[in-house]
Amino acid sequence: MLRYLPFLLVLALWIYTFIDCLNTPEKEVRKLPKVVWVIIILLFGEVLLGPIAWLAVGRPRRTVAGGGSYAPGAGGVRGRRQQWVAPDDNPDFLKSLKKGDGNGGDTPAPAEDDAPEDDARLKEWEADLRRREDEIKRRENGPEDTPPPTS
Repeated sequence: MLRYLPFLLVLALWIYTFIDCLNTPEKEVRKLPKVVWVIIILLFGEVLLGPIAWLAVGRPRRTVAGGGSYAPGAGGVRGRRQQWVAPDDNPDFLKSLKKGDGNGGDTPAPAEDDAPEDDARLKEWEADLRRREDEIKRRENGPEDTPPPTS
């Protein structure tokens, strides 16, 4: 199995550089046109010349994002890196909460006309829940503790 390892490493590097070259925007490719880099990687991939040349010369330089340099997804422009922001830190989300409906604008606010109907339904559910809990307690205590049913 160990004798296949060098072949697999070369294949992995070849595939990685090929996909990296294809995903790199044309304006960020250095020294040669992107099509030429793809051909070089494919033709000289088995002997590692194409992939190593791509990594050393053709690929855009990417440094640590904290230094204000290249940030993937920022269009190759130096500057602030785009990051995901939690809802409680997102000023736009907080403004949408303050605007009005209280639910962020995702779902329609309940109509005020439904409030008495909802209260009645809630009371029915609570009464049903109490009845069921009492029934379970009666079953657990056994027939000797069961009070006579009321009609």
